[in-house]
Amino acid sequence: MIVFRYLIREVFKAQIAVLLVLLAIFISQHFVRVLADASDGEFPAALVLTLLGLNLPELTVLVLPLSLFLGILLAHGRMYADSEMVIFHGVGVSEWYITRVTLLLAIGNMIFTLMLSVYVTPWAEEKQNQVLEHAQSEAGLAAITQGRFQTSPNGRAVLFVERIGRDNQLNKVFVAQLPDPEDESGISNIVVAQGGKVIEDDTGGQRLQLSDGVQYQATPKQVDFQIIEFGGYQMQIKDQEVDERRRKLSALPVDELMELDGPAATAEFHWRLAIPLAIPLMTLIAVPMARVNVRQGKFAKMFPAILLYLGYFGLMVAGRKALEDGVIPEYLGMWWIHGSALLIGILLLGKERPAGAKLSGIFKRKRVAA
Repeated sequence: MIVFRYLIREVFKAQIAVLLVLLAIFISQHFVRVLADASDGEFPAALVLTLLGLNLPELTVLVLPLSLFLGILLAHGRMYADSEMVIFHGVGVSEWYITRVTLLLAIGNMIFTLMLSVYVTPWAEEKQNQVLEHAQSEAGLAAITQGRFQTSPNGRAVLFVERIGRDNQLNKVFVAQLPDPEDESGISNIVVAQGGKVIEDDTGGQRLQLSDGVQYQATPKQVDFQIIEFGGYQMQIKDQEVDERRRKLSALPVDELMELDGPAATAEFHWRLAIPLAIPLMTLIAVPMARVNVRQGKFAKMFPAILLYLGYFGLMVAGRKALEDGVIPEYLGMWWIHGSALLIGILLLGKERPAGAKLSGIFKRKRVAA
C-alpha cells in the first residue's frame, strides 16, 4: 500500500505541475485572441472573461492527456534515474504492477475527461453561442469604442467617435457610408457631425441619429459632389434582430448528436470519445518509454516519447477529417487508431517480460544467423 500511494502521488504531482503550465500557456494564447476580437468591436470587452471561462473545458480536454503523459515520463524517469525503480524491482515490485497502479490514475483522468468532452464542452460551446448572440443583438452603442475606426453592425458604414459623453451622447462623429449594393449609381456619403446618439426601434433595428453636421455626397471617379448642412440626420446601423447562430455539431448535446446520421455526426461522436480513450492507451506507452538508466538521465527518452504522442494525436485529427469526408467507413470510426496504440503499448510493455524477452531473443538470433 505504501508503494501504491507513493507511485500515485509522484505521478499526480508531476501531472498537476505540467497541467498548470500547459493551461497557463494555452489560456494566455486564447486570451490574446479573444482580447483582439473585443478590441475590434466584435463583442463588448466585458465579455472577455466570460468567453475565456467558457473555452476552459475544451482547453482542459486537450491538455489533460498530455499532462498525464508527461507526468508519467517525468515521475518514472526520475525514479529510474535515482535508482528507486531498481529497488522496487529488487523487492518484487514488477513493472506490470507499476503499470496497473498508473492505469488506475489514468482511468480516473479518463472518466473526468470523458465527462468534460461528452457533456460539459458542448454545453459550454452552446452557452458561448448564446452569449455572442445576445451581445450581437444588443450591438450598437455597446460596440462603439471612442477613438477607434469601427465598422457598423450591418457592415455598411465606418464610424469614428472622438468621445462618448454622459448619457451615452456621442461627440464629434465621423461616418463614411458605403454604397448600397443594390444601388447602381454607387453613391457614397461622408458625414461629419458635432453630436449624436444610438436609438433602437421596435423591430430590433438600430439607427445613428446625428446633429449639427455636414454631409458630403459623391460618386467614385466623378468630380461633382454635393455638400449638405443639416441639423438632424439619421442612418441605419443595424437592420434587424440577429438571426440565431448556426449551431455546430460540437455544440449539440450527445443525445441529439446520436440521433443524427451522416459522416460529420459520426466523426464528432468518435472525436468526443477519442481523447478520453487515448489516456489509458498512452499510459501503456508512457510507462515503458520512461525506462532509463542512471547514465542516460531522466529526460533521455522524453523527445521520442513526445514525438510518439504527437503522432498519435495527429493521427486522430486526420482520422476525424477522413471520417467527415467519408474516406473511412463509419463503422470503422477511429477504433483502428486506438487499436494501433494498444498494440504498440503491449509490445513495449512485453519487451521486458519473460515471454517478450524470449521472443525478442529469438528474433535477434535469427537476424545474426541471417
